[in-house]
Amino acid sequence: MARRTRIIFTFSGIALVSLLLLGGSVETASEVDPYTILGVTKSASQAEIKKVYKRLAREWHPDKNKNEGAEDMFIKITKSYEILSNEEKRANYDRYGQTDDTQPYGRGHHGHRHDHFYFDDFKRPYLIKITSDWCFKVVKELEALVTYSQCVGIGVVDVGYERRLANHLGAHRTPSILGVINGKVAFFHYAVVKEHLRQFVEDLLPQRLVEKVTDRNNFQFLNSWHEQNKPHVLLFDQVPVVPLLYKLTAFAYKDYVQFGYVDQGLSETANLLKQFNINTYAPTMLVFKESTDKPADIIQAKGMKKQIIDEFILNNKFLLVPRLVNQKLFDELCPVKQFHRRRKYCVLLITGDEEAFAIGNQAFLSFASANTKEVVRFAYIYQRLQQPLCDTLLKTKDSTPLPTPQVLILERRNAAGKVLFKLAGSWNGTDDDKRHLLDELERLLKDPSILNYDAMLPELNNEFASMFLVRWIYSAYDYLTEIIDDILHNNWREMMPLLSLIFSALFILFGTVVVQAFSDSSEDGKTKSKAKDGTKAENESPSSSNTSSRPPKKNFVEVTELTDITYISNLVKLRPGHMNVVLVLTDATKNVLLSKFAKEVYSFTGSLTLHFSFLNVDKHSAWMETLLEFAQDAMQIDTDEDDGARQKMDYTGYVLALNGHKKYLCLFRPVYTGEDLDGNKANPRSRSTATLQIHHKLDRLGLWMERLLEGTLPRYYIPAWPGLDKITAPK
Repeated sequence: MARRTRIIFTFSGIALVSLLLLGGSVETASEVDPYTILGVTKSASQAEIKKVYKRLAREWHPDKNKNEGAEDMFIKITKSYEILSNEEKRANYDRYGQTDDTQPYGRGHHGHRHDHFYFDDFKRPYLIKITSDWCFKVVKELEALVTYSQCVGIGVVDVGYERRLANHLGAHRTPSILGVINGKVAFFHYAVVKEHLRQFVEDLLPQRLVEKVTDRNNFQFLNSWHEQNKPHVLLFDQVPVVPLLYKLTAFAYKDYVQFGYVDQGLSETANLLKQFNINTYAPTMLVFKESTDKPADIIQAKGMKKQIIDEFILNNKFLLVPRLVNQKLFDELCPVKQFHRRRKYCVLLITGDEEAFAIGNQAFLSFASANTKEVVRFAYIYQRLQQPLCDTLLKTKDSTPLPTPQVLILERRNAAGKVLFKLAGSWNGTDDDKRHLLDELERLLKDPSILNYDAMLPELNNEFASMFLVRWIYSAYDYLTEIIDDILHNNWREMMPLLSLIFSALFILFGTVVVQAFSDSSEDGKTKSKAKDGTKAENESPSSSNTSSRPPKKNFVEVTELTDITYISNLVKLRPGHMNVVLVLTDATKNVLLSKFAKEVYSFTGSLTLHFSFLNVDKHSAWMETLLEFAQDAMQIDTDEDDGARQKMDYTGYVLALNGHKKYLCLFRPVYTGEDLDGNKANPRSRSTATLQIHHKLDRLGLWMERLLEGTLPRYYIPAWPGLDKITAPK
């Protein structure tokens, strides 16, 4: 009896898995990939395969190689060559993962080897032959689907021998079909027919893979190449919905290319068809790179096959001059040297993203577009975003911006980061710069030793890492959609682990809230007792007008004078979120007002974001007037005063809360209490600034401070802080 095993295949992260309870045998693909054994790619020619086979056969022949495993390895090499040298067997293996001779070779032992189950080993679709009637139907339907899309992997799991894998997938019923994409499992709940399977695969794919493009948004779509650092592909077709094959292709190359779809049947796309001279009788695919007016490449075919699309995309994966935004892109554009005849040189422009560099950057693109040398790749980086790499190549330590862009030619020597490079000089995009760079490239092709510097490059910063939150939101949306779908189909047993997790999280959250509530009540009791003690002490204090119960962290109030020396640090460059509370006084009122001010603000000294200062208006009355002129509303002290009286206003006792970072102020104006020094009542209508008693000007400052911390005070914004560098001349 042949061995029962599980096999899961994939294409770029997508897989359909059929879970079956089989009584007979399952014919499996070979446990060893012949391409891997011979060390060739799937696009290798027969000449390359034959050459590699001869070399390996000589190396592992048992008569010459006395190692213990040489005989087994020689058998594997011979068997691999038999498969790949025969076009029919090779095609059968490429499609089904097996040949007509289904007996596996080698001495592999069967076991629970599904640790690498997240499907990244294969890039082509596979089908596994099965024996039961139901299985035959499933595979026939899946094969019809694969024949259409050629982008979906097919596999079979024998639950009898792979119970652990089935549990890992969350499958508890047989027979059943599930889909896997990027490690996410979804169950198929409908009849096994082609249309249902197609829709199931389409639902597996993430949303927003392909953007619908019309005359209204085509300019925005094509011009986003610079921001996304990707070529843009447009497919023109007459069907109203995006073809599944195109969606699967967009998923496979989503890291390299942005995809759009144009429905030729819409009136909103007529200008696009006319602009690019599209033939409406066959699907047409255009790729745009740095130029949005003219496509860089075009294909048109009635039967747009996957092989044609793949070849088209692979030939246009990168812009003419892409920006190096992460290490993965750097590795692909500038690969490590492996053989002398496969040298790849990278011409790198270190520049900036400011407008001043635009002309030079465009000239570099023009130079790269005219390049015909296959061994040379062109790219650029922004110094501001890749500072460690630029410091290493330019051998700078202070990270100062470059006055002019620099061009380097480099060759990577190993994956650890070692490179050989040469500084080709500054780059302004002039004709002399172009001739000089062209001469350097000609010299390089004749004599690679001109790369006279070496360095170990650090890993590139990932400039798109900030988009992680957006990707996480999209993933969360897809996950919630899957949960709702499972609930609607009453797949309760498969949902049990998730439901258990949700209820556990709710229980922990509820317990935390209860514990916190009891903790808060006990703390409130302690706070009330402390507040009573504070009230007793306050009643014995002369500053009983202060109603705040904030516990101060200091036993004193630190008040500094606002002068031209302390002005910058205490106001202009005050840290975000911090405020400076400034008392306005004169030489005559300094002692009285400072004492009262300290008593009123003492209970607020525990706040780390408040600072306290005083301003002598005898010295800086001009600054005070300029500040209040900026805040027009704040000048409306008495509306019946004329302009002449306003110039002579007495600012003594005013308090300003200044936010240096956000450039606004809150204003406290002295309020008349109705009592004079003798304690007699006065007529409010006859009051003036001269009758206000100095001692009572700050009586309500404590209440104003409470409102300041609550954020309920009006704010007066100013364009800039006036200078405090001049002292008003004494009158």
